[in-house]
Amino acid sequence: MKFIDLEAQQARVRDLMEKGIQQVLDHQQFIMGPEIGRLEETLARYVGSPHAVGCGSGTDALLLALMAFDVGPGDAVLTTPFTFIATAEVIALLGATPVFVDIEPETFNLDPEALAETLQALQSGKPGPVPSAGDRRPPVPKGVIAIDLFGIPADYERITAVAEDAGLFVVEDAAQSFGAARRGRRCGSFGAVAATSFFPAKPLGCCGDGGMCFTADADLAGRMQSIRVHGQGKDRYEHLRIGINGRLDTLQAAVLLAKFTIFPDEIERRGAVARNYGRVLRERSIPLRTPVVPEGVTPAWAQYSVLAEDSTHRDRCREALHAAGIPTAVYYPVPLHLQPAFAFLEYRKGQFPVSEDTAERIFSLPMHPYLSEEDQQRIAEVLAAV
Repeated sequence: MKFIDLEAQQARVRDLMEKGIQQVLDHQQFIMGPEIGRLEETLARYVGSPHAVGCGSGTDALLLALMAFDVGPGDAVLTTPFTFIATAEVIALLGATPVFVDIEPETFNLDPEALAETLQALQSGKPGPVPSAGDRRPPVPKGVIAIDLFGIPADYERITAVAEDAGLFVVEDAAQSFGAARRGRRCGSFGAVAATSFFPAKPLGCCGDGGMCFTADADLAGRMQSIRVHGQGKDRYEHLRIGINGRLDTLQAAVLLAKFTIFPDEIERRGAVARNYGRVLRERSIPLRTPVVPEGVTPAWAQYSVLAEDSTHRDRCREALHAAGIPTAVYYPVPLHLQPAFAFLEYRKGQFPVSEDTAERIFSLPMHPYLSEEDQQRIAEVLAAV
């Protein structure tokens, strides 16, 4: 059994992918070829965002967004410690300070109440789970990165309200949620900028690295278009600002255009797989907490993650599944505030109890559009035996 079945997906669009790749080989515009613009227009229309800026990876997308807001030393950007390191990594790369905020226990997304409390602690200097400033001046809050973890959109109404009250921008980290929706709006349309990833395992993935930013702000779009090409101005030898080499590869754009032809169908299939998981796990009264989907939300189901009773129960479940030839994964076993890379922030164990508890209990089951009901029944049977 496969955790993610890219082979079945490729079988549906292999001819289209090869045709698109051949067209790139024929016109030889390997850097910023016409497929880039076509993909940007196609995905911007799908998301419902006026502007899209293709880039080299999901990490580049986050970096472009923060650079467009001139984030740098002395600034603080708030995000959660329960995510992949890239979200906080880009903050530190720019010399700014990542400030962590605990998550909601139901969705694993940034907790709006904890966000407000952390902002108050930062601004007032009162005790709270904030990084150590040492003998330096405390960083000034400038923005928030909210993550749509596992493809379930964050609570943008409440998060945006808190951020706007404090004069902060909001970036949507939609790396796992492209194709998801919340209250009639697709992910990629929330925040001042939304950043997504086309890593092969993502709901819409290419055959390498790729990413994209979405925004309704023409000025931000122009800044990001410049930054992704070394801060380029009117020509390749005018540089308006410090930038990066963050372009999306033309060959990857061709692959994504082909895969997007079946993407809406795959999102529906992912939803059907998730609903069936809930049914077969409930029928056997298996003591795992299945994902909680807020009202008005359609997830992209990048992963199907469940909570065991404790770390021992998780280990037993995973060992039994592994023995049966069923792969699993743990996203994320060590929250970012406890990672050696962020030791300079001087956070301590116990400061983000929901994130820490989740990290000890969570694991993910196989999830892709081509997972059969028979395979799901088999997974449930193994878990029921545990």
